[in-house]
Amino acid sequence: MTILTFVIEPGGAFCGRLRVPGDKSISHRAIMFGALAEGVTTITGFLEGEDCLATLNAFRAMEVRIDGPQQSRVTVHGVGLHGLRRPSGPLDMGNSGTSMRLMSGLLAGQSFDTILTGDISLNRRPMQRVIEPLARMGARIEATEQGTAPLRIYGDQRLTGIDYLLPVASAQVKSCLLLAGLYADGLTCITEPAPTRDHTERMLQGFGYALRCEDSRTVGITGGGRLTGTAIDVPADISSAAFFLVGASIAPGSDLLLEHVGVNPTRAGVIDILRLMGAAIEVLNPRLVGGEPVADLRVRHAPLHGIRIPEELVPLAIDEFPALFIAAACAKGVTVLTGAQELRVKESDRLQVMADGLNALGIAAGATSDGIVIQGGLLSGGTVNSHGDHRIAMSFAIAALRADTPITVHDCANVKTSFPNFVTLIGHAGLKVVEQEVA
Repeated sequence: MTILTFVIEPGGAFCGRLRVPGDKSISHRAIMFGALAEGVTTITGFLEGEDCLATLNAFRAMEVRIDGPQQSRVTVHGVGLHGLRRPSGPLDMGNSGTSMRLMSGLLAGQSFDTILTGDISLNRRPMQRVIEPLARMGARIEATEQGTAPLRIYGDQRLTGIDYLLPVASAQVKSCLLLAGLYADGLTCITEPAPTRDHTERMLQGFGYALRCEDSRTVGITGGGRLTGTAIDVPADISSAAFFLVGASIAPGSDLLLEHVGVNPTRAGVIDILRLMGAAIEVLNPRLVGGEPVADLRVRHAPLHGIRIPEELVPLAIDEFPALFIAAACAKGVTVLTGAQELRVKESDRLQVMADGLNALGIAAGATSDGIVIQGGLLSGGTVNSHGDHRIAMSFAIAALRADTPITVHDCANVKTSFPNFVTLIGHAGLKVVEQEVA
């Protein structure tokens, strides 16, 4: 077995203008809602990463005709809410937690049985958080003794709407229940303890499905409606842009323009946190594209300082914290994160893996039960292990901008799940990454 390793040369700056790939969260949902709609949905800017392709292939396995992707364009010929067909085998979600959790809700309302599985990493991630509320709606789902995938989802179950208070802010769980709510009798209401990304709510309305929004933290959906095919332009993914926002902030001489980035306020926590640390980020040409806020982001090098990250921003930047930890490592003083226990159950335990990697590069960092404490300092080169986590691999790659010797990052193959052209694009921006396969 070979392991993909990144070797990153130290130094450099991020300059010029570029566009990162399409938003992963929106790409997943565009395929799902397009398949369930009546009529044709055209998607431009689709992210051709392995995670989104897993979602696409799952619907092809359920006899939905999907043309593409070709140059990030996809055409979905919808079959309606009740037009999916039983797949011939298990649906493999690869490394995608979004696919697994959202599909659980969608498949709970079908007339046929299905099995959801994934790679070793995904099959270790907790699924009880969706199984429990779905069971309250009347779904029948079997998991392993540990509450993990593979999941067997039984069809022909009558679903009933519920009122559900999310124990932990989670857009994936909220979206799972909204998808199940499409098939449920009556009203399904979900209340979250803190705002999370609202792509599902925006897209449902874009497909013509009415929602009931009582306040900023409660959303309701009544089953029995219909979705109508539409056109979707997927903006650039702010989670992918985050590596460049941090890289340009920490590297002297940087001046970078990121084009057509999604700046949905439920996703823009990374911008807010970096600005609190002193980053020089300008939001230019703000506009709405298909109901989603989009802008160009100009970021220049600026001296950063450590902060205590406000807990209300945590759900709004949950996927961007590995990159933000690199910013903290390069900042003057101490950065403290709390209220982020969700990071322990991502593709890896991101709190511990990032702390270990920073320590290996000469930065004092310690994981806590729900966060991390990072003392900014001088980054040395060295070797770290990403533990197969794409965001950790990319974060330590950008750390080389401030390192004094090369950084080697092991186990990087999963970068292609979310950012297939990362090495090429980061090279255009000003950082040299060499890929090596190590036996």
